[in-house]
Amino acid sequence: MTAFERPLKRLPGKHSLFWKLACLLIAFCLLMIWLSWSWGRYMEQKNAYLSDEARITLSGYAVGAEQAWNRGGHAGVDAWLQAMGKRESTWIGVIGNDLQSLSSYPLTDKESQRLTFLRGLDWPVSRHVKGLPWLKIPFPVDPSAGSLVIELPQRFMPGRYQLFWRVVTNGVIPGLFTLLLCVGLYRLLIMPLNQLREQANAWRADQLNTRLSHDATSRQDELGELGRAFDHMSERLQGTVVLQQQLLRDMSHELRTPLSRLRVACDSEQDLAQLRERLSREIDAMQRLVEDSLQLAWLDTERAPLPREDLQVQALWDMLRENACFESDWPPSRLPCLLGAECWVRGNLNALAQALENILRNAIRHSPVGGMVSLDGRREGDYWHLWLEDQGGGIDEGDLERIFAPFTRLDGSRPGDGGFGLGLSIARNAVQRQDGSLWAENTGQGLRVHVRLRAC
Repeated sequence: MTAFERPLKRLPGKHSLFWKLACLLIAFCLLMIWLSWSWGRYMEQKNAYLSDEARITLSGYAVGAEQAWNRGGHAGVDAWLQAMGKRESTWIGVIGNDLQSLSSYPLTDKESQRLTFLRGLDWPVSRHVKGLPWLKIPFPVDPSAGSLVIELPQRFMPGRYQLFWRVVTNGVIPGLFTLLLCVGLYRLLIMPLNQLREQANAWRADQLNTRLSHDATSRQDELGELGRAFDHMSERLQGTVVLQQQLLRDMSHELRTPLSRLRVACDSEQDLAQLRERLSREIDAMQRLVEDSLQLAWLDTERAPLPREDLQVQALWDMLRENACFESDWPPSRLPCLLGAECWVRGNLNALAQALENILRNAIRHSPVGGMVSLDGRREGDYWHLWLEDQGGGIDEGDLERIFAPFTRLDGSRPGDGGFGLGLSIARNAVQRQDGSLWAENTGQGLRVHVRLRAC
């Protein structure tokens, strides 16, 4: 891997929360830019240009001035200006293209000087210029005949609510959009975190069955992964507590019987040899029960990886077969291994040996007189699929999974006695800690226990 490729590995995935936040912020920035541009243009029209009402009114004044000039010349303009003086309190004049007055009264020097700074109706009007602006409005029908000149009435000045609209533009509207952004961030980040906090509070109240909503766990980003991890952790906690409670109940039940027998033995009048033999047998049973229970609890709670090594199954079976023949008085011919020397698996020697030993003991215990227990298997890709088969008659289909639960002993489904129902539970936990799997099925003549382990 090159130095350029390594940083690329650290880029967030396509469903990462990073991209959702980036898209949300980019959309917010683009929206604010668009709002600033479009609303700014609109406010410029409102605050720098004459309104439509003002344009219509001033254009009407120009029409009246042109009509007065056409009807009465200088006298008509004088009469019209006299009438307009009663209507508007601002300066109004009518001039020709030579910038001379079309009325009987000539322009003063100050008025003539102002004629050099005239504005049109479509020009922007600045509020920063001292005084009111003067406008020049050509006659509508014959512009070459003259123009109306008027000092813009105060009521027509644009930008009367400029301060109000500036507050709205620069304060209220950005605040509303920022509030929308905060709502989006709250729904994206805070709401899932609140659900996680509620679940943690539920754990504190011993409500381990509380789960997050489907919306929180179905997300594909980091918060969804965190929610699924919380649910998995809750399931693990609940399972551990249930296992511990069940373990205590089962152990108290299983220990009650040997303790009662010990009490009876202590109160009996048997000779010393028989009493010692009885006490030894009951103590061995209780010791086996306690050791198996503690080991099952350790396997279920311990999650540290086991050390792995390459193991030859045939050699491991030879060792287990020797021990089993010594314990059960079976001849080796009744415990055949049909695997070849090429069967090597990757696992932990002690854990795998104990798992196979527990399965083998269970098979021997429930085998009929003269029965056989065989080990066989085949290679399936990166795994070895092994199965250990007996001739004990099998069990009910509904009990194939239940036999792996702690302290499970089936009544009447298979002959035989002995054990506390912990062997197969310990075996499954040991196999699963080696990235394997363990299950059972009926063959019609007996029970077949399957073991799937990673090949070397």
